[in-house]
Order: sequence, then C-alpha cells, then structure tokens
Amino acid sequence: MQTIFVQIKCELGKAYDVADSAVETLEEVSEVYSISGQYDLMMKCYLADGADIGHFVTQRLQTLPGVKDTFTIITFKAFT
Repeated sequence: MQTIFVQIKCELGKAYDVADSAVETLEEVSEVYSISGQYDLMMKCYLADGADIGHFVTQRLQTLPGVKDTFTIITFKAFT
C-alpha cells in the first residue's frame, strides 16, 4: 500500500462539496482536511502497490466537480 497526500485548490465556495464527493465516491481517499494557505483541502489517499499515482490524480481527483488545481506529495516511510 502506498500513501499520498494531495492538496486541492477548489472553485470558490466548493471546498465542502469537493470534500464530500471525494469521501463518498473514491475508496482510496482515507481522510480529507480543510486547510489554510494556497490550497483548500488536503486528502490522504491509500493506493495499491504499483498503482499509477498520476492516473489516480489526473483521472479521479482532478475531475471531481469544483477542483481547480492539485499538488501531490508522495510519501516514502511512515514513522510510528
């Protein structure tokens, strides 16, 4: 399992709609946080090993209604 974080910039007034849609329709999306700064949301996603991250982001996340821009962070190791 590989973990990525994706920051999402939404159309004005659409952040809650985007968050709800992501959680309801994408099983890979584990958590969605509203955040401050350049982006409106941060999504924690779990993808299967070997899954195409670019395809997931461009075809599944960026096409959600209300999404304007994304910034993807690929993780290497979780320290617990």
